[in-house]
Amino acid sequence: MIAFLLFLMAFGLGMVPFGLYVARFVKGIDPRDAGSRNVGATNVARLCGTPWGVLTLALDLFKGFLPCVLAPADTGWIALSLIGLAAIMGHAYSPLLNFRGGKAVATTVGVFLALAPGALILSAICCLLVIWLSGYVSVGSLTLALALPVFCLLTGNVSMIPLAAGVMLFLFWRHRENILRLNKGQEMPWRKGKKCEAGA
Repeated sequence: MIAFLLFLMAFGLGMVPFGLYVARFVKGIDPRDAGSRNVGATNVARLCGTPWGVLTLALDLFKGFLPCVLAPADTGWIALSLIGLAAIMGHAYSPLLNFRGGKAVATTVGVFLALAPGALILSAICCLLVIWLSGYVSVGSLTLALALPVFCLLTGNVSMIPLAAGVMLFLFWRHRENILRLNKGQEMPWRKGKKCEAGA
C-alpha cells in the first residue's frame, strides 16, 4: 500500500512543470515558445538566467528524489523502480502539459540519487566533464544515460540495472532530435548561452 501511494505521489509530483512556472514568474514567458521550446532547466537557464535554471534543476531533481527516498527500507527493487519510473514519466508526459514535458534528465538524477547514489555521483561526474569539454548539455545528458547502468553494476547496485538500462534507452529517445542536430553539426553549444535555439 505504501509503495502504491508513493507511486501515485511520484507521478503527481513528476507532472508538475516547475520550469514553466519559474519562467512565467521570472520573465512572464512560456519556455515552450522560445529557445529549445522545452520546460527543462537548460532552456529556462538560457531564457531567464543561470540562477533560475539552477532552481528549475533543483526542483525537477527533487520530484524524482523525494518519492524514492521516502520508500521504506524493505521496499522491493521492482516497486522502487516503478516509483522512480513514475516520477520520470510524469515529468516527460505531464497531463498538465497535454502529456508533453521535459526530457527528464534532472528527474532521473533525483531518482538515482535516492536509489543508487554512488552510481549517480560517478555518472554525474562523467556528465559534467563531458559538458565542460564539449560545451553541449545534450552530450553530457547522453553520457549520464550511458554511464548509469555501468556504474550501477560497478558499485554493486545490481537491482537498479534494469531501471538504469530502461532509462538509458528512454533518454536517448527523448534526445533523438538533439542527436540528429549533433550529426548535422547544427546543435548549439551551451557556451552560446541565451542565443541558443536548440539544446537539451
